[in-house]
Amino acid sequence: MNKRLFIIEDDANILYGLAAKFRIEGFQVGSDNGGNDLETLKTKLRIFKPDYVVLDLVLPTLESEKLLTALKSEEELNRPCVFIFTNLSDNDSRERNEKLGADFYFLKNDFALDDFVAKIKKIIENREK
Repeated sequence: MNKRLFIIEDDANILYGLAAKFRIEGFQVGSDNGGNDLETLKTKLRIFKPDYVVLDLVLPTLESEKLLTALKSEEELNRPCVFIFTNLSDNDSRERNEKLGADFYFLKNDFALDDFVAKIKKIIENREK
């Protein structure tokens, strides 16, 4: 597959679990625990040039909505497809992030990691047809 996927997640178990599973599926994976400031993370993303980003919305120091806006508006960030993967289940969060450009919105409690990876892989395969 050889697609580039970047994961931004502060829960180490989820971050490393997703990274391992996506690598097994043939993705080149980059990651960040959400502890960096926006400019540092944008630099990492410019260097990695992801095709896809998995973004948690609740991060320790980073405002995820500002990052999402940058991902979708700044050409040098490659304008990747963004999969939100969060615990925020309220409609306001979903609507706000979809307006900011999130391509897909998933709730963590709806998926085991294997199922989430399989769902993302299927979406990517369908988009590439």
